Amino acid sequence: MLKFLVLMLFVISFIPVYSAFGEGSIELNSDQKIIQPTDSIVIHGSVTGVTNYVPLTLSVIAPDGEIIFSPQISFDSDGNFMRLIHPPVPSFKVGEYSVIASHDDLEEDAEIQFTVAGSSLVREQALQSTGEGNKIIYPGLEISAEAVEGSDTIILTGSTITRDTDVTFSIHSPNGNLVSVEQVTPNPLGHFTVTIKTGGPLWAEDGTYTVTANQGISSEFEDSVEVEIVEGKIIPEFGTIAVMVLGIAIFSIIFVSSKSRLSIIKF
Repeated sequence: MLKFLVLMLFVISFIPVYSAFGEGSIELNSDQKIIQPTDSIVIHGSVTGVTNYVPLTLSVIAPDGEIIFSPQISFDSDGNFMRLIHPPVPSFKVGEYSVIASHDDLEEDAEIQFTVAGSSLVREQALQSTGEGNKIIYPGLEISAEAVEGSDTIILTGSTITRDTDVTFSIHSPNGNLVSVEQVTPNPLGHFTVTIKTGGPLWAEDGTYTVTANQGISSEFEDSVEVEIVEGKIIPEFGTIAVMVLGIAIFSIIFVSSKSRLSIIKF
């Protein structure tokens, strides 16, 4: 029995054990150095001298310092690994990105860079003042309202730069009450249309109703339009031509009235 234990200890002493105190390294590469904002990029490499069941951490850092991805990836028995990095919604920002591979057993990380060039779908953020402070709004969503005067139907159309999540519409009355909530899924081109019926007790208040569209996990995409409602019917805003026609009509009435008074005086 004692001879067996000694033999086992002798065999174990020749089995390599990798730990934080062992020597090892990470090699990181990509065949793509410059990509477009909507392209994906393949990251590959190898690692040595680490515990084989502890995964690597692969961090992708945007030009502004934001970590946009940080997945843990495994490697095969030879230490080789590969990962396809897809662009975030709606696309990569333009600029130089860093990819850093790290492992708990190693003190030194590996790092490479790639460049995103072209026209990004990411728009500049804007601050919108709300009752609870400032909210960051990304103007990636646009809506418009179409309606016929006297109709009880509002047709909302719009477009968005992301097609992965639904667009939610909330309609509020002039006094701020929630009147209706609708939801629509954008088509593959990012376009959408939704029809809203007016009328009924919730639409009894006359005045300006606000239609707000939100999209995104934190409603980061937002836009709104206003619709005039009187007795549950649509009252479109006066355009330039309508104002001119109204002005001519008023002038004609005044002119005819003045002429009539002159005629009476003459007789």
